[in-house]
Amino acid sequence: MALKENDVNWFRPLWRRVAVAIFLAAWLAWELIYTGDQFWAVLVGLALAYVAWNFFYKFPKEEPQNEQVPPPRPADEQDRQDP
Repeated sequence: MALKENDVNWFRPLWRRVAVAIFLAAWLAWELIYTGDQFWAVLVGLALAYVAWNFFYKFPKEEPQNEQVPPPRPADEQDRQDP
């Protein structure tokens, strides 16, 4: 399942993707170590796998912007402001 364009734009900064992955990893550790609830551990584990696949493996790379800057125009007599 691919991310939508709005989602890609919002998750473009790497720190947001890493924060979500760390949150899910901590939640998974909590479920496995402290509560031992298998249902939530599987659910969060699947969410973490989805995040790892879409945020780090298949996330679209930023394409370099090839904006062409026009050359500066020559100064006209009207543009000069001599004192």
